[in-house]
Amino acid sequence: MNAIFWLIISLPLYAVLIWQYLNPKEAMVWGRRWMYQNEPQITESAIRHTKLVSLFGMIFLSIILLILFLSK
Repeated sequence: MNAIFWLIISLPLYAVLIWQYLNPKEAMVWGRRWMYQNEPQITESAIRHTKLVSLFGMIFLSIILLILFLSK
């Protein structure tokens, strides 16, 4: 039962991480667009960093869920 709870909780996290990986520019200014008068210039290294962090997040979340399911 506990593993199913964490699976349900992790689905929105997966959705956000996948969206962040596929649209890193939008994810970087999400909720912060009001701070800029013009469209902010986002560097390629910042985009790579955002993709890398989201990829590691998906891998880490998958490992945690796998451990939860295998421990039951």
